[in-house]
Amino acid sequence: MNHVPLRLERITDRDVHNDLILRLGAYRHVCDSYYLAVDESAQAGQNVADSLVRLLDQWGEHLQRLRLTGDTIFLPFDFSDQCTAWLRVSSPDGGQATVEAGWSSIEGWSFYPSDFTETAARVHDFKPVVNASVECDLGDLIAAVTQNREAFALHTNS
Repeated sequence: MNHVPLRLERITDRDVHNDLILRLGAYRHVCDSYYLAVDESAQAGQNVADSLVRLLDQWGEHLQRLRLTGDTIFLPFDFSDQCTAWLRVSSPDGGQATVEAGWSSIEGWSFYPSDFTETAARVHDFKPVVNASVECDLGDLIAAVTQNREAFALHTNS
């Protein structure tokens, strides 16, 4: 299996600000877990680590569907007051994929991170970040997200 350079990490010695890092290839983005911490939906986790597990569960579900159908999907990773950051994953054939980080003007407070499906379908103003993309096998990408999810799950159970 090829290693896909995608990972969401938590810096645990900080509160809910500047405590997450998204790594995509050489690209690094520091963001907050604040909206994960205040998510009050029925699907939300009990704490930030649980909420990160839920977020990555959703990423995995969307990627599995992409594998079956081929298309373009959006996966959120940064929720801010005036915008959100997303991964745009494009796979026309359900085999190879292009993953790009970028921004949308959709506000982070306007939806729950634990249930982003409807909002992801409304990302029409995606602006990719220059040099923040990777090409990979979609199966390897799913494996990387699953491994990232399992690392958070282990942390919540310890």
